[in-house]
Order: sequence, then C-alpha cells, then structure tokens
Amino acid sequence: MSKTKGYLLLAALLCASVGLAQGMLAPAADPPAVDPSRAVEMRVNMLAKLLNLSDSQKATATAIFNEAQNASQSLRSNLLEARKTMTEAIKSNNIGAIDNLAATIGALSGQLEAIEGKAQAAFYAILTSEQRAIYDALPPGGLGGSGVGRGPGRAGGPGGFQSRPNN
Repeated sequence: MSKTKGYLLLAALLCASVGLAQGMLAPAADPPAVDPSRAVEMRVNMLAKLLNLSDSQKATATAIFNEAQNASQSLRSNLLEARKTMTEAIKSNNIGAIDNLAATIGALSGQLEAIEGKAQAAFYAILTSEQRAIYDALPPGGLGGSGVGRGPGRAGGPGGFQSRPNN
C-alpha cells in the first residue's frame, strides 16, 4: 500500500515539474506599455522630489519632456519595427538585411539620443545652481540604470524610462 502511494506521489511530482517547466519555457509577455503622458508625469515628479523643483519649473519640465516624447514617438515605433525585422533577418540568415537593419537601428537610436539630449539640456537650463549641484552629483547611470549615456532623469535614471537589463 505504501509502495503504491510512493509511486503516485512520484508521478504527481513528475507531472507538476513538467507543468512548471513548460510554464518557464513559455515566452514572457511584453510588459504593459506606459502611457507617454503618465511616463512624463512620473519622470517630472521624481525629478521634482530629487531637486525640489518649483511649480514653474515642474510646468516647464513637463512641457520639455512632453515635446521630446511627442518628437520621438514615431521614431520609437520605427525602431521597434526595425528590431522585429532584424529578428526575422537573423532567423532567416539574411546577412544583407542584417547589415541594412543594423544601420537603420543605429540611425534611429542616434536620433532618439539627440532628442533626449536636447530635452535634458533644456531641462538643465531651468535649474538653479543648487539644483544643478544635486543633479550633477547623481550617479551617471541614474538611480535605476546602468546604461552608458544614461544620466539623471533619462532612460534608466531617476524619473526616466527604465531600460530592460541586457541579457
């Protein structure tokens, strides 16, 4: 009797482990998209807390980052599409397409960096000298990121969009 229970327990454990393994192999769903205006609001709120921004500075920062968000929206869509196409080119071993897509992705990324850099410059210009000292003392990767070229308030930084870790 106990031998039968042992086999049943073993069978149940095997079934459970197979079920868990299948769940672990399932592709992870993309995280839900953050509403762009909400993302800007969260970014400005974080920067306001860190730098003690005035109401006027918050309004200006919101306008600056909303403008940058709007300017970059179509570029982000194009970049996402280029990355999807790159995945297809990789799977089909289309070397020529990979080279072209890499150049496209690089150009789009560069344009996004320029938009973000200009927004950061405009934001930095509205800060007082005390606020600049605090801002400048923040880690180069920001509080939440470690990516190259990511500063405070930028992607991966305080109040910025969090980048996905590179795996």
